[in-house]
Amino acid sequence: MHKGSGKVPLPFVSSAKGETPMSLSAAKRKTPSKSQSELIFEAQQRKERQFRSNVGLSWGLLLILLVFLFTGEKLNLGIKLIHLDWDFIRANIGFISSGVGVTFYLSILSIFLATLLALLAALGRLSIIPPIYALSTFYVSLIRGTPLFLQIFFFYLALPQVGINLSGLMAGVIALGLNYGAYMSEIFRAGLSSVGKGQREAAQAIGMTPTQTMTRIVLPQALRFAIPPTGNEFIAMTKDSALISATGFVHELMWRATKVGRAQFHSLEALIMAAVFYWMMTLVLSAVQSRIEARLSKGER
Repeated sequence: MHKGSGKVPLPFVSSAKGETPMSLSAAKRKTPSKSQSELIFEAQQRKERQFRSNVGLSWGLLLILLVFLFTGEKLNLGIKLIHLDWDFIRANIGFISSGVGVTFYLSILSIFLATLLALLAALGRLSIIPPIYALSTFYVSLIRGTPLFLQIFFFYLALPQVGINLSGLMAGVIALGLNYGAYMSEIFRAGLSSVGKGQREAAQAIGMTPTQTMTRIVLPQALRFAIPPTGNEFIAMTKDSALISATGFVHELMWRATKVGRAQFHSLEALIMAAVFYWMMTLVLSAVQSRIEARLSKGER
């Protein structure tokens, strides 16, 4: 205690972490506060997560309702729900599911052919040579103007009359490839047209030939533009491949479902199983496409 002063010195008080009040206030001043844009972004993220959660919950409730419709229960109002023969489903689900691989194989072959034809047709529609332009537009007009079902039977049933015999699988691949190639040609034409004229002129200025300009400058950018919509076409083609079952010689998913359903008089159960498998394939392919689109969009940033 100091003499001559009536004041008692205060003891030193430390914080729980050994920090003085001055160091705490300094730390608070050093902590950066979030900007307005960061707060808005976090709010948007929370809103998006909440929206996705609500959508997932709604999907779950709709799925439960759909399953309940096929339980065969009798409601109080005298309404009886749809009854399924689960013994038939268990006995034949393996036979029907074995057609999934054939469906994918058929669709993959067809999409490769369609992509090649679409690219050639798009290049032809951009050509300044009249015969090439006429051939491209004639192909697109003819294929778009006739039904896919007719095209499948034309290649399978009509061509043998002129000595061209195709298997059911080959006829289906050619019909699907030609049909989707005509529609996808517009996708590739838009992709080729999206490349700026200035890039072509710059390639010519540094001495590139037209072939080098197309293969090194135009096509890489056009294909990047065309990949997402091509994924949509592949998903649609996977479902349209069911039309090939009409030939009777391609044992894909739809053929197996109709065969066993008619033979045992359980078409309802067989077609429901086929519908579930098509739906599952569509969900998987849609998820893959979403990942590809997200990856491509990151590259554009």
